[in-house]
Amino acid sequence: MTDPAELFAQLTAAFNRRAWTQALQLAEQLLPLAPHHPGVNYIAGIAHLELQQMPKALDCLHQAMQLEPRRADYATQYAKALALVRLMRDARLTADRAMALSPDDPITLDTLGVIYTQANAHEQAAMAFRGAVALMPSHPPYRFNLATALVAAGDIDAAEHELEACIGLAPGYWKAHLTLAQLRRQTPTSNHIERLQSVLSQLADNSDAQTYLNMALAKEYEDIADYPAAFGHYVRGKSAGRHTRGYSIQSDEVLFDALTAAFPDPEVTTSGCPTEEPIFVIGMPRTGTTLLERIITSHPDVYSAGELQNFGMALKYATRSPSALLLDPETIARASHVDWKEVGETYLSSTRPATGNKPHFIDKLPHNFLYAGFIAHALPNAKIICLRRDPMDTCLSNFRQLFGALSPYYGYSFDLLDTGRYYVLFDRLMAHWQCVFPGRILEMDYETLVESQEASSRRLLEFCGLSWNDACLSFENNPAPVNTASAVQVRAPVYRSALKRWKKYEPQLRALQALLDEAGIKLAQ
Repeated sequence: MTDPAELFAQLTAAFNRRAWTQALQLAEQLLPLAPHHPGVNYIAGIAHLELQQMPKALDCLHQAMQLEPRRADYATQYAKALALVRLMRDARLTADRAMALSPDDPITLDTLGVIYTQANAHEQAAMAFRGAVALMPSHPPYRFNLATALVAAGDIDAAEHELEACIGLAPGYWKAHLTLAQLRRQTPTSNHIERLQSVLSQLADNSDAQTYLNMALAKEYEDIADYPAAFGHYVRGKSAGRHTRGYSIQSDEVLFDALTAAFPDPEVTTSGCPTEEPIFVIGMPRTGTTLLERIITSHPDVYSAGELQNFGMALKYATRSPSALLLDPETIARASHVDWKEVGETYLSSTRPATGNKPHFIDKLPHNFLYAGFIAHALPNAKIICLRRDPMDTCLSNFRQLFGALSPYYGYSFDLLDTGRYYVLFDRLMAHWQCVFPGRILEMDYETLVESQEASSRRLLEFCGLSWNDACLSFENNPAPVNTASAVQVRAPVYRSALKRWKKYEPQLRALQALLDEAGIKLAQ
């Protein structure tokens, strides 16, 4: 029989080498001999985590944390595992537990910062990232992570400092270049174009770098009104990222058809969770949903919960669908048999502890428009607001934006005409929701919101059952964090420069215009 001490030495060595399969094999030999050894449970949990065996990872890491409650790293890795399976309430509480233990190593602090970011707790994220930077100031990823948290918290000057520090340490850290380009409006005399071109030329064989750097150049050329150059970089940036996505518009066509077929007739919904807390802000991305959310959450009775994946997770859990995608035809078919009250209660519970301290909260995940029918069933008293925008501006804004690489929603955005085709699917689905759930969804135009801010704000509050509050007219003073692509813009008063932006690119957008026109999408003259 192998000596347990020798097995543990081998286990530690495998862990240090990141040899996860071997580490798991050794841990499984050791656990029957030492089931209450915190270190063995911890390494087993990390190995399961790295091998994406989530139920066992959660069990082992929870056991390690319970056996060694003073180890911040044990609690942190358990919180990470919880976040990976979208149990964000428990992940946040466990992260708080880890932070209370005053961790003093940068890896743990950086991991906690990421967990807090995912939980929409950006002030706590900044605190954790600051700790990591203080311990290892020359590590570029820590400086970049701190910068992103500072952007969300609205500290633009400090974020710029961290991004420049990151680039100074690692000129090829391409994500920092794009974030820096987006922080401010560049000018002909103050921009980063020359530096970006230099870095781009050195990373010609790196498709990710080509994506980020071209998108950064596009934004800066747009700022200085060189629109042909900007569009060329948008196309090159998106083309560099497209081939790794494996996206097909046909897969979305199948999904939208399944959603429409699942709700064939007008319905009255009363059987779900009766809470009136949630207000869902939906719509195509980059249409002003963050602006709308900031207006409503400036009301003292409304909390900004951020862009939550929680409803989709609650529905997926209720369907017991084993498929890999969060929403697919199989999950939609299984949803016809779920307990809607349970789905609503699971969703509401999953938003705690962040929500519940105010009468209402906003869930601002734009792509919840896919779930509008399910939301109507599970939360019959929830308010649903869909923001619409000029179709050409909507498609251009989606094409101009580099969305999160790990998100399942944005594959269409890497091709301009795919973006147009996706808009057509969205437009038809929204018309269907209005037909089968009449009166449940308030649709509002971005252009109307900008041109008639007070009248639109009053209409929004009335729909939500909220009394008027003057703070809603000064949403730029709203101190709540923002973790969307509009984090910088929504800290300024309403501006009109985004209206009819597509006209600046009209020669490059004729094919898109023809596609939308052929599909019957009404285009403003």
